[in-house]
Amino acid sequence: MEKQIIEIKGVKMEVDLREATTIETFKVGDKVKVLIKRYSDNYNVYSGIIAGFVMFKELPTIVVAYLETSYNSAELKFTNINSKTEDIEIAAATDFDIPWEKANVLEVMDKAIEKKKEEVRDLEMKKDYFLKCFGKFFSVE
Repeated sequence: MEKQIIEIKGVKMEVDLREATTIETFKVGDKVKVLIKRYSDNYNVYSGIIAGFVMFKELPTIVVAYLETSYNSAELKFTNINSKTEDIEIAAATDFDIPWEKANVLEVMDKAIEKKKEEVRDLEMKKDYFLKCFGKFFSVE
């Protein structure tokens, strides 16, 4: 029998580890750490939040929003976690677990938005040029 003494709020208990289970309670908006297996034995940890719960009859699902950040990108992603999910785990997080600053993430996202807006402007100019200069190829009869 494998037993361990643990202390919870000043109360010491002897727990049989063969029968011990962990129950975590989450609600929408709770901060979590998301562990995702990428390749082979390579895991990445991301900061996220519980975005929602989908109470499917057959497969209740937790929706998690997490942020993948790098030097020049900050991408908000979503994943669904249920009893059939493999290679993804979540655990409760604290305020100290967040490895980035809000202002930095917003700055990176704003730069990405401006880049996409520039791409849209470029495509609109090409469309206008096409209509102006190539319109004669498509004469109306």
